[in-house]
Amino acid sequence: MASTARAKRYAQAVFQIAQQSGEYDKWLSDLETLGSLKKDNIYYKALEDPALTYEGKARLLRELFSGISPMAVNLVSLLIERRILGILPGIRQEFQGLLDAYRGIERATVSTAIPLDDDERRQLEDRLENVTGKKVAVTTTVNPALIGGIVVRFGGKLLDGSTRSKLEALKREIGQIPR
Repeated sequence: MASTARAKRYAQAVFQIAQQSGEYDKWLSDLETLGSLKKDNIYYKALEDPALTYEGKARLLRELFSGISPMAVNLVSLLIERRILGILPGIRQEFQGLLDAYRGIERATVSTAIPLDDDERRQLEDRLENVTGKKVAVTTTVNPALIGGIVVRFGGKLLDGSTRSKLEALKREIGQIPR
């Protein structure tokens, strides 16, 4: 929980910097790129190594990520200095949330038993936009266990229209019928 709160505070600070410069997408891109650091264990450990100087770490960052802005390098350097580099993915996630709110975008995760084609996806986005009154960005996943139907998660809500959940509800109802 503490790392989530930290990530949120750093994301808010980065968002304020992005507001001043108007470089929202650049910051988002930089944070996504830097978030991949943790996947490369050798460089991640090198950046956390106290024996490597600040200048050495900054040089390593510039070599690894040539397109990264100096402000983003400063952010990573600060996280390294405070020994909290691990919250970087959380900062990116929180920043994305702040940017979505600023742009009026609602993110939705949709699970279906079979993949949606582009037309079905657009229709779903349109329906969700009518429900939320916001622009909706849909991420789809395929879950054959649903059997059929759809499960939508957005804005802290869960809409379960899957065949599996309907069958489970029917099973509970049948189990409650007196004999």
